[in-house]
Amino acid sequence: MNKTKYLIGIDDTDNLTSRGTGFIVRELARQLREAGIAYPHCVSRHQLFFHPDIPYTSHNSSACLELDSEKPDELKTYCRTYLLNVAAEGSDAGLCIVAFDEVSEEQIQWGLRAKKEILTKDAAQDLAARNHVFLEGLTGTRDGIIGSLAACGLRKFGCDGRILMLAADFRSFQGSATAAQICTNFHIRNIFDIFDAPIPPDDLITLTEGWKPVLRNGIYTLIVEKDGEHSWKSINKDYLRSISS
Repeated sequence: MNKTKYLIGIDDTDNLTSRGTGFIVRELARQLREAGIAYPHCVSRHQLFFHPDIPYTSHNSSACLELDSEKPDELKTYCRTYLLNVAAEGSDAGLCIVAFDEVSEEQIQWGLRAKKEILTKDAAQDLAARNHVFLEGLTGTRDGIIGSLAACGLRKFGCDGRILMLAADFRSFQGSATAAQICTNFHIRNIFDIFDAPIPPDDLITLTEGWKPVLRNGIYTLIVEKDGEHSWKSINKDYLRSISS
């Protein structure tokens, strides 16, 4: 069987005292790789609508795991079992699984709407049924299906969210490297300044605490700001949030 690229959308797995959904999805990626079920490429975080009528733990964000697998049945079973085991008490976990090439325009629009509208579980289930998308609420009220469906749509959209994990671990790295070294070592495809100008491969970039790539046109992209004549530094956390929320 040929490998297929899948998107795994997950939402509302935590409570105020537990580890967040981002951590839970990164751990799922690690376990799927070690079990030989899938090869993870990326975990992305997607900010959804803030509104007093929408229950959320802290930030109302969902996460999407992008991976390759040739074992769809094992993939689904493992994800369901894992989330049922780790979802925090009081959480409303939702799981969405869809082949990357089968994410419809309707699902993309659902994701974009989820950033600015109050949506419903019934509408999420109807959309998933029309588009033959696996969507299941696993705990609590099952409200997490709204955000998990949105996470896959936003990842396919390709210009939303920041990256929490790539196949090569970047989270613990701080220091300086050339643009070419960063792309090679961390699977980042593009490096741009804040004006969208590409950075020459030999220019030096300082990666500061909390740096993260973002998604731009579906590509893993690092945004930097000027720090000298031929040197740059990763953008600060506030600016990162402003361009990836």
